[in-house]
Amino acid sequence: MKNKFLISLLTCLLPLWVGAQQATSDNNNVAEKDYVAYLFTYFTGNHISEEAVCYAVSMDGYSYWALNDNKPVIDSKIISSTGGVRDPHILRCEDGKTFYMVVTDMVSGNGWDSNRAMVLLKSTDLVNWSHSIINMQKRYTGQEKLKRVWAPQTIFDPEAGKYMVYWSMKYGDSADVIYYAYANADFTDLEGEPKPLFIPENKKSCIDGDIVYKDGIFHLFYKTEGHGNGIKVATTRSLTSGEWTEQPDYKQQTTDAVEGAGTFKLIGQDKYILMYDVYTKGRYQFTETTDLKNFKSIDSEVKMNFHPRHGTIIPITRGELKRITDQWPSKEMGDIKVPNNPHTPRFSCRSRNLVFPSDQEVLYLLYHRRSAGLGRMVFHCFLIG
Repeated sequence: MKNKFLISLLTCLLPLWVGAQQATSDNNNVAEKDYVAYLFTYFTGNHISEEAVCYAVSMDGYSYWALNDNKPVIDSKIISSTGGVRDPHILRCEDGKTFYMVVTDMVSGNGWDSNRAMVLLKSTDLVNWSHSIINMQKRYTGQEKLKRVWAPQTIFDPEAGKYMVYWSMKYGDSADVIYYAYANADFTDLEGEPKPLFIPENKKSCIDGDIVYKDGIFHLFYKTEGHGNGIKVATTRSLTSGEWTEQPDYKQQTTDAVEGAGTFKLIGQDKYILMYDVYTKGRYQFTETTDLKNFKSIDSEVKMNFHPRHGTIIPITRGELKRITDQWPSKEMGDIKVPNNPHTPRFSCRSRNLVFPSDQEVLYLLYHRRSAGLGRMVFHCFLIG
């Protein structure tokens, strides 16, 4: 019998490694298994004291608890030119550890056509934020007829390799149009002139754009402002191609006027949540979908101890959850408890023998266990015979 190494490998090794690769989010370098909770960024109303960024958290995507007793976590007077901000949109960057937030620089008490600016914010810990104010009339020429700058959001454009900021603007008596420009590398300014991103076939006003990328397609949710006051969807495979396919139906599951679409994927599931502000009735509605086309209301499953206005939700890790709940604890936290470790799938394993040439016959047992830190897999190799 030839001298050989007899190595006994657990059959879970390969699927574990492959699964770890596949579980990494399409949008960043954080594995989906490392997400344990959700962060909801929102504002609360139309008074200047309510036009500020607030945080809430959820363990399951359905029950949300306000942090800091529903008081702002960022001072609007420090970051804005008007003293108020609205419509916060938060994005985890491609590196997995940097966050971008964009907000409308506006106090509604000054009038709905009173604002000309947005704010770009950047953080690496969700607690400390740097900021830059972009006033369109000061930043660009030919903006004399500009009346309002609303609801900016950010998405990574893989074709350009840059972060796109998109928002709606209205000039004079013309329709609201969703524009875009790319952010600079430091996320402190915009590059180039704003260009139209989406104009519906009927050329009517659209605002509150929210883009979701799924299966190679960008889905743009938007409000039909002033005509229907509901949420529709247009899709494209290239953000700047100008080639959009519009879906004719409204997506909200109510007959009341709505705005401020926000869409996010549930952790470890194929379900997405589309939420929006039923602003004439003072309530928020969640709907559920698997295809971003057909939606059902899940009002009975959603619980909040606060009333949000236009906001967005992202998944967060154990460390991020602990950091923000430590920073902004609330008297009422419901079921929010920081888990010891993120969920790790279990595998059933059995031995497989692989033969390699060597001078002696030895048996190695290779197995894995979770480390005590953030759930990383550690592999151990023991000489057992």
